[in-house]
Order: sequence, then structure tokens, then C-alpha cells
Amino acid sequence: MAASELSVVLPRVLIVSRRTVRKNKFVDFVGEYHLDLIVSYGAVPVIVPRVSGVHMLLESFEPIHGVLLCEGEDIDPSLYDDESNHLSPEEIEEIRKQHVSDTAIDKEKDTIELRLAKLCLERNIPYLGICRGSQVLNVACGGTLYRDIEKDLSRNLPQDKKVVHIDYDNYDNHRHIVKIIENTPLHYWFKDSLEDDKMEICVNSYHHQGVKKLAQRFVPMAFSHDGLIEGFYDPDAYNPEEGKFIMGLQFHPERMRQQDTDEFDYPGCTFAYQEFVKAVVAYNKKLSTSVKKPIKLNQEMEKKRKIIVRSFSLARNIYEGSSQMHPSKESDLDAGAEFLESNTALSIQQETRLIEMGATVRNGCSYLEKLKMNEEREGLARKIMGKMSVEQLSDLKSFYNMMGQICCEVLERKLQDIVNEVAS
Repeated sequence: MAASELSVVLPRVLIVSRRTVRKNKFVDFVGEYHLDLIVSYGAVPVIVPRVSGVHMLLESFEPIHGVLLCEGEDIDPSLYDDESNHLSPEEIEEIRKQHVSDTAIDKEKDTIELRLAKLCLERNIPYLGICRGSQVLNVACGGTLYRDIEKDLSRNLPQDKKVVHIDYDNYDNHRHIVKIIENTPLHYWFKDSLEDDKMEICVNSYHHQGVKKLAQRFVPMAFSHDGLIEGFYDPDAYNPEEGKFIMGLQFHPERMRQQDTDEFDYPGCTFAYQEFVKAVVAYNKKLSTSVKKPIKLNQEMEKKRKIIVRSFSLARNIYEGSSQMHPSKESDLDAGAEFLESNTALSIQQETRLIEMGATVRNGCSYLEKLKMNEEREGLARKIMGKMSVEQLSDLKSFYNMMGQICCEVLERKLQDIVNEVAS
């Protein structure tokens, strides 16, 4: 297969970049481990740049077959915070100094990723959230976060229950234990690495925030010893073979590798990406089969079609112009005549349909009145929308895109039923 054809054949996974400073300039980047795994399992990563205004251009990245959201700064607390948070201004300032690289809020990235997450939830597009990406998914569904695990959770626990979730002095090699919930995807992925009397593995940890209140639609898959949720998924939207995958992992399985090697800590570390891409591929196939491709005629049939079309064209010219036809061209009408003779018999269903079509034409006046009414409604809608904010309009457009897709699917099924009925 030619390299130029890969982007057409393989499904597309959107990944939003993270911004950093290099040589006094902003640079967008995505961790290479993510890209390697997506490509190795049969999809193409499409990087969505963290650039101002991109959240209004997400339709330009269609078709979207999957979304992978990964690392990044803290989510703007105003998007999820509730009255139960009692951190003082001094404590918040202390958190900012301790986690400088994470506490610089990036509102543009928040907006891009939250819109992508909501789009996936609306259309059932496969979604995998790693670390920050899992937090984005939870917030998009109405969940909340701990502003800082150490100050918001750990300080209320006995010493033997406290867990270190980030260690800057031992960044990539730091691990802590999580308990996996039975009969969840994580259980099946890591089952060969679990001891009989324990459901535990050691995971890496690079975060100072985490899920506080889990959104109602999700089910936990793993907990750390301090009670923090380390993984969750939507069981009603999980079936990779059917293109369903909505999941968030707080740890980074792609980076759980032994020191100075690329060997993974556990065989199950890659399964999240493998199953995610499997769902992406299946989702792409569902979209492809829902689009009816035009029928291609072979050379002989195409030649006959052109002769018949020309025959009808000549007949129409004679009828409309009331002109005489040259005798040498009279034979050109034979093909059209033969076609009509072989296709004049109508079934009862076809006759009924023609009667219905005639009734539709006779009711043309009523149709024009409805058009006028629609114009008035359109004018009213424009006035209302003119008062709406950009975000409200964007959400409204996403909703109607989803409804349009559902309408097309239902309409296609109904039309197919009609075709089957006529054929029988």
C-alpha cells in the first residue's frame, strides 16, 4: 500500500497538544509514547494544536474516529469547583509554588478538550483519557476534582493510609499500589499479573489533583490506598469490538517501563491503547458502512445507460419543440422504447406510491403556506440566537449535529424497509 493512502485508509485519533516554552517561544508537543502506540495498533494520530481559536474550528478536524487526551496543566477550578472546598488563599498559593508547571491554568486547552470530550459523549466516539484527560472526562460529565490531593484529602487520613502521588526527586520511577476492581477492563488487562489473594498492581503517578466526585455515569476500576479513584469507565459505552470505549486512567500505562529500557512493568500496560484503537477501527467501519457508495456500472452497462439517456433526451426535444425528426435518427429512439416496454408493469405498492406523489403535488398550495410559516420561524430563531453567547451557539450546533446524525440513521432504516417491501 502506498504511503500516501494511509491517511485515507486508517482511522483518525485526535490528540490535543500541550504548550511549553523553548528558546523564548511557545512550542506545542505530544508525548511520543502515545503516538507510537496509536500508530502501532493501526490508527493515525492527528494533533490538534493548542492555539487560540481552535475550539471554534473543531469541525475542520472531521472525520473524528477517536479522541485521546493526555497530560497537561490543572483544569480551571471554576469549571468544577463547589462550596465544599475550604482551601485558604495561603494554601492555594503554597500549592502554586510547589507545582509550578501544573498550576498555570490554560483556558484555551480546557475549552478545546472539554468540547472534544462532550462531542465524544454525544456521538459515542471512542475516548481514552490519561491523567489530565481522565479529569477532563469526569468534569465534562459533571464530576469534581480535588484541588490538591495532599491538602484536600491526605491531611485528613491516618499516616498508614496516605499515598504519595507525585515525587519530583524520583519522577519516572515513583510507583504506588492500586487495588483493581474485579470484572472491570483493568482486571482483564492485568489479570495475569495479579496474585491470587490480591488485586493489586503498582502504577506510576505524576499528579497532585484527582477525581473527587465521580460523575454518575461512570464506574470505578481502581483505587489507591487513600481512596482516590485511579481509573473509571462507562460500562454502557464499553465494547471495543462494536466501536464503544469511554474511559479515564489517572496513571500513565504508556510510561510504566523498567528503568533504562522500553520493557513494560506488566504485559497489560499496552492493553488500554490496544483496546482503544480496536474501538476506533470498529467505529470507523460503522461510519463507512452507513455511507452508501454509488453503484459503479461495468463498461457494457454504462454504454447501454448512455444510449437510453440519449434516447430519452431526443424524445424530450421532439415533444418540447414539436419538431420533426430526421429519419436517420429515428432508430435512436428504439432503445428508449424497449426500456419503457420492459419496465411498464407496476406493482400495487408502486401504484400506491405514485398516487401519494400525485397527492403531494396537488397539495402544493399547502406546502407553500408551510414554507411561509417556516420563514417566520427562522426569523424568530435568528433573533433569539443573536442574543446567545459563542459557547451557547457552539453547544447548540453540536446538539443539532448529533440529532441530524440520529435522524439520518433512522431515515436510512425506514427507507431500507420500504425498498425491501417493494422488492418483496
